[in-house]
Amino acid sequence: MSFPNIYRVVTGHDENGNAIILEKGPLNTVMDLEAVPGTKFHEVWNTSDTPAPITNAQTDPTLGPVVLPPMKAGTRIRFVDIPPDTEEFLTQGEGKMKDMFSKVGDEDASTVKEDSPHPLMHRTESVDYGIVIEGELTLIVDNGEAILKPGSVVIQRGTNHAWANRSGKMCRILFILIGGQYDDQLANALTK
Repeated sequence: MSFPNIYRVVTGHDENGNAIILEKGPLNTVMDLEAVPGTKFHEVWNTSDTPAPITNAQTDPTLGPVVLPPMKAGTRIRFVDIPPDTEEFLTQGEGKMKDMFSKVGDEDASTVKEDSPHPLMHRTESVDYGIVIEGELTLIVDNGEAILKPGSVVIQRGTNHAWANRSGKMCRILFILIGGQYDDQLANALTK
């Protein structure tokens, strides 16, 4: 099963301050994750600062290398298509994760260990809103799981987690990622 292409509309202003459509059409950046065949990142937009600067013109911030987390004071929005887990990935995926996360600019995000509940275990210092659009996923954390269906929303608060697709069908989830910072007490607990 494949999903429709994402259609993006970007607005802006002309030299007189009137609202205009700067761009409309398919996304410029869609990336296949080789380590997890069938997984695609659909890069929609990102910002590098808060508050985000609003100018007359705007170049597409998704051009260039795909990076997993948002900038420290920024945001990132992407759709992710996640295929069903395969037995091969579950048994052999662990060894590919450091390289995969490195290719999306965050090698240290991978937290997978020999006794991890899933090879995709990872953590980013961000607050991520995940909204299931179609299909089903299981969110796995260190001590628990939750099944997510269309309309489910996850507020991921810098926790160690993985996304398992046990449904046998493709899943599409929309992520809005916001740069975050662990408070001192939590940061100390995470380094133990």
